[in-house]
Amino acid sequence: MADTHVVILAAGKGTRMKSAAPKVLHPAGGLQLIEHVLRTADSISPRTTVVVVGHLSDHVKTGLEKRPGLRFALQEPQLGTGHALLQAEPYLTGQSGTVVLLSGDVPLLRPETLRQLVVTHQHCGAAATVLTARVKGPHEYGRIVREDGRIAAIVEHKDATPAQRAIDEINSGVYAFALEPLFAALKSIGSANAQGEYYLPDLVAIYRGQGRGVETVLLEDSREILGVNSRKELAEVSAILKTSKNDELMASGVSIVDPATAWIGPDVTIGPDTVIHPNVYLEGRTRIGSNCEIHAGVRIIDSTLDDGAVINNYCVISESHVKSGARIGPFAHIRPQSVVGEDAHVGNFTELKKTMLGRGSKANHLSYLGDTTIGQNVNIGAGTITCNYDGVRKQQTVIEDGAFIGSDTQLIAPVTVHKDAYVGTGTTIREDVPSGALAVSAGKQRNIAGWVEKKKQKKG
Repeated sequence: MADTHVVILAAGKGTRMKSAAPKVLHPAGGLQLIEHVLRTADSISPRTTVVVVGHLSDHVKTGLEKRPGLRFALQEPQLGTGHALLQAEPYLTGQSGTVVLLSGDVPLLRPETLRQLVVTHQHCGAAATVLTARVKGPHEYGRIVREDGRIAAIVEHKDATPAQRAIDEINSGVYAFALEPLFAALKSIGSANAQGEYYLPDLVAIYRGQGRGVETVLLEDSREILGVNSRKELAEVSAILKTSKNDELMASGVSIVDPATAWIGPDVTIGPDTVIHPNVYLEGRTRIGSNCEIHAGVRIIDSTLDDGAVINNYCVISESHVKSGARIGPFAHIRPQSVVGEDAHVGNFTELKKTMLGRGSKANHLSYLGDTTIGQNVNIGAGTITCNYDGVRKQQTVIEDGAFIGSDTQLIAPVTVHKDAYVGTGTTIREDVPSGALAVSAGKQRNIAGWVEKKKQKKG
């Protein structure tokens, strides 16, 4: 195949979104609209990728700063699609091959469709190839006008006659162009139309007049070219992306109890025989193994769950690793840089932050464990707190294998509880506890007889 170059149009204001943010940066299905488009473009391995920006151009550039190698062309003022594509000329001068034009607000186009467009275009040796679709009902797409079965022109909706508006084959706005004649032809486009803009579709008639070949590729599913111009359309596109991801996972052996309420991001992977219950949110680059169970109301972001992990209701797990056989929740919070070891348990209303909980260890109730390394087979009693912040910096707590931490314990970091030590209930630990020792901090209990009756008499 000849070299390919991609130009993505992202200069528009998106007025109907009623947003202070650029339209193409709004998320759909876990990714920015334009990121979906860029990933589709990646499938044809473009030599050059140019994003045409205009409205809030600096915001768009900042939103794409994690995408190295992009070139940005400024369209100012914005005088139509033909004028927009012309702004990419400085980046493509002296190169050869095929230019593919995409829109930054059309996220559903499949890589397979884009590859088919490029292959057809290059095989036919066309000057331009237009991706088309058939749609029913009223719409404002440009119509494909044919003569003797071949495309003769694209007429914009506002300029179309009643007969032309009856045509059901429409322009998708996705094109492949031969690079060599492209920019000279763009400069010959006029603006004598209802919008007073330079319409890119006018290239079809220009090329036909020059005797150059123009081809079409007809889409089977017109949903691929759905654009986003409003919040309602953003929600509709997001729902399609969600359904597609869920269908893909269920086909691979994942059970999703209620696909309508499972929101699973495009980069999430899940192993077979895992069960996803209703109202689960799996985001970022989360990896879930086989035979896991994720119960209702759970949110997991950029985390890894090994095989056989169970996450009970209403837990939040972020940037952490839950190992095989571990059980979390309900109502637990696993914060970034935490590791829950094999067969370990984290129970209700327990929070871990930057903490390693070793194999077989348990923190089942109402505890905060921050900046802590906990060994194997450790019991953390209810109400335990690692006091990790000294007012200046975070300090470390270490609890070694086999230790027992009684309920309502405070461990003032930095401190170490050594192997097999025992910390009594209600103890405040300020110094290291030796291996096998019992640590207590409270004095002997005293019972004051008659105290309650005396208190009542004072009130009277």
